[in-house]
Amino acid sequence: MLSFISAKEAAEKWNISQRRVAILCSENRIEGAMMVGNMWIIPSTAEKPVDKRTIRYEKQNAVQLKPFVKWVGGKSQLVDELEKFLPTDGERILTKYVEPMVGGGALLFSILSKYDFEQIYISDINAELVNAYNAIKYNIDALITKLTEMQLLFLPMDENGRKYFYYSARDKFNSLVLNDSNSVEKAALFIFLNKTCFNGLYRVNKKGQFNVPMGAYKNPCICDEENLRNVSTALQNVEIVCGDYSLSKSIIDRESFVYIDPPYRPISKTSGFTSYNTDVFDDKEQIRLAQFINEINEAGAKIVLSNSDPQNINEEDTFFEDLDKSDTIKKVEASRMINSKSDGRGKIKELLICN
Repeated sequence: MLSFISAKEAAEKWNISQRRVAILCSENRIEGAMMVGNMWIIPSTAEKPVDKRTIRYEKQNAVQLKPFVKWVGGKSQLVDELEKFLPTDGERILTKYVEPMVGGGALLFSILSKYDFEQIYISDINAELVNAYNAIKYNIDALITKLTEMQLLFLPMDENGRKYFYYSARDKFNSLVLNDSNSVEKAALFIFLNKTCFNGLYRVNKKGQFNVPMGAYKNPCICDEENLRNVSTALQNVEIVCGDYSLSKSIIDRESFVYIDPPYRPISKTSGFTSYNTDVFDDKEQIRLAQFINEINEAGAKIVLSNSDPQNINEEDTFFEDLDKSDTIKKVEASRMINSKSDGRGKIKELLICN
């Protein structure tokens, strides 16, 4: 007897969105699929249709870009999963890419490497990070000069010399008040500290001062000139904003693909890390973000959100399911890298939530 599965089960089986399964069913591209009531059911033996990404987004002679900083919670390992949410053949054309909590920009740089969007908007509340993006965009030669100088000085030093250099650079970074006259110097210090600090962590104390200790790297690449110049070229057509994610609302519409990667909700009392800035991204902020997502959903945007899966610790924790029951939630495996002990780093489930 022929058995059937739901569109949601097919989406999980084929590693695509539930919305995409519904579109494939409506286009008669899944043999034996039928509508029962208001939902599609699919034969359990059905094979995933060939579904190539549309050529309209793809760049010719693309240059491979990499994030210029390491970033806690960076999405390099999930880029392939995230790109599956981009519209494919048979879906509407999207002209805007919006990432209002850009961080290290793993998905952004993959998008810039591979796809053409008419408009790209990124923002972050971390002023030092945004300053680094702008320095790369507008002052790449001066930035590379400063980074090269630091690299040539730092790498030949012994451990004691490196410690003195690192903590002197950290003190200088904290003492400089960011303005137009020192923006390149602060960006260079920011990148240097990121490349040489413990785990590439960006953390500040209650006074807003960067307080991460030096890491133990034998030969850190402080100045990746080729990638920095390629990133600078790619950022020329990107709007870069320093501020709250809600500022992006004015440009988001039904032609927008929006990826949101907030500070993750802690999965235990000791695992929380939300101190990218002096403000804490707690459950109230997660709820405020959910309200913002509902607003841009009403504008017709295609939205993907990533976050931690609280059920790694507590199977009864349905925090994200309860925020918006209409969203599709996909669980994916990712490596936890923030723990200082190697036995505390391993595969955990993360959530990709889409409308």
